[in-house]
Amino acid sequence: MKYTWWLLQVIMTLVSAFFLLFGFDMIMGSYSLNDPFSFIMTFFAASFVILISLTLMISFPIKMIRVYRQLNKPDYKRES
Repeated sequence: MKYTWWLLQVIMTLVSAFFLLFGFDMIMGSYSLNDPFSFIMTFFAASFVILISLTLMISFPIKMIRVYRQLNKPDYKRES
């Protein structure tokens, strides 16, 4: 397997972790809003950002683990 694929997976995991932190910051900032409509819209937008980024942050390492296990199977024929 190429090293660029592994690097891309790690980078995408870090990017999703950044957006997870951004979503938490946005949800905390929504509580300081005075307008109820702005609060609701910001709160649900932040929840959506957290949901998507958490899903991606879980799926990238799972994909990496599955590929790693596939590569380390004894019957796997490695190509040079």
